[in-house]
Amino acid sequence: MPVLTISNGLYSNAQKIISQLETEAGYNLITDKEIMERTAENYNLKLSTIQKVLQNKKIAFNDFTHEKEKCLACLRQTISESLKSEKCLLHGVLGHLIPKSFSHIIRILIITDKENRIKTGMDLHGNAREETLKAINNFDKHSVLLTKEITGKGAFDEKLYDIVIPTDKLDVNESVDLINKHSEKFKVDNFIKKEMVNFQLSSKVALALSKAGSKLEVESDEGNVIVTIDKSVIMLSKFKQKITSLAKEVPDVKSVETKLGKNYYSTTVVRRLDVEKPLRLLLVDDEKEFVQTLSERLKLREFPSEIAYDGQQALEMTEKEDTEVMLLDLKMPGVDGFEVLKKIKETKPYIEVIILTGHGSEEDKKTCMELGAFAYLQKPADIDLLTSTMKEAYEKINAKN
Repeated sequence: MPVLTISNGLYSNAQKIISQLETEAGYNLITDKEIMERTAENYNLKLSTIQKVLQNKKIAFNDFTHEKEKCLACLRQTISESLKSEKCLLHGVLGHLIPKSFSHIIRILIITDKENRIKTGMDLHGNAREETLKAINNFDKHSVLLTKEITGKGAFDEKLYDIVIPTDKLDVNESVDLINKHSEKFKVDNFIKKEMVNFQLSSKVALALSKAGSKLEVESDEGNVIVTIDKSVIMLSKFKQKITSLAKEVPDVKSVETKLGKNYYSTTVVRRLDVEKPLRLLLVDDEKEFVQTLSERLKLREFPSEIAYDGQQALEMTEKEDTEVMLLDLKMPGVDGFEVLKKIKETKPYIEVIILTGHGSEEDKKTCMELGAFAYLQKPADIDLLTSTMKEAYEKINAKN
């Protein structure tokens, strides 16, 4: 039988489907919580540190300790060991750590529309709509950030899955039947066993290479290991020698090849010359949950940012920090966005200000552009439009310099 991985939206009735797969098909359930606890115990890691990594929280001095890389490598190693058991079912987000090349797997998404999820949550716990919606949004935010970190795609991107089950259209029995029909196509043979061995070895190598930090992707084929360097490094030739040496220390490794990934760039080029992304970005919005989520989404696209929660704080921060691009809301208590824009353009005209508001009008847009705004965008702005606008703003700054 194939390995099953199940991801789901909160209150999508996934648990009922999983329970039936356990009782009727005999699958052994392994949750994200169990994987985290096993990893903490087996590799002498703090559970709180693993949780920080999975919540995409900042790890202090990670450039020196490489705790994030170690945690992810240890989690992957725990999963590879877990897959030795028969009829393995991974429930949660961590199943995405299994490489795409692993074919003996069915990746499943269980989801329904948000209104159905809200109703289910309210019926289940008796909570108010607002409280239920907050729980759903928090769950989705965590899932999206972690899945993005692992795969580069959002948690609910259908391209990540072999089966998408809409529980507003399929009941529990129909959902389980669909999964079982797909499972029947798989047979355990020597090729599958080879894939399992390759995954286990690549996981061991990734754990050994976590000492080197950086973003490394590891593949294995019968002891022949390929390490892809997908992030900037200093002194590339020496770094290649280091990771080759570390990989060869792992038992059963026969050879090691290194190559550069599509996201690699040389740090010998000064970052200042990268006109693609702004170096110092300030987000200004009094909607805390919105702006924190936006900051995290931008960080995943390598747009690090600082946050100000009101106009006065934004003005104070621009006095202390060398802000280059500002993303500014208009409607805020106290000093509003119009006043911030006006003062910035009077005192620091080199800061490019992008307006992002959910309450604007054509008259507001005209006023902002006359005051010197770089662009005027309406919420909710498409993330690609937002990042491309920021890149254009930075290109303008770079051209002046």
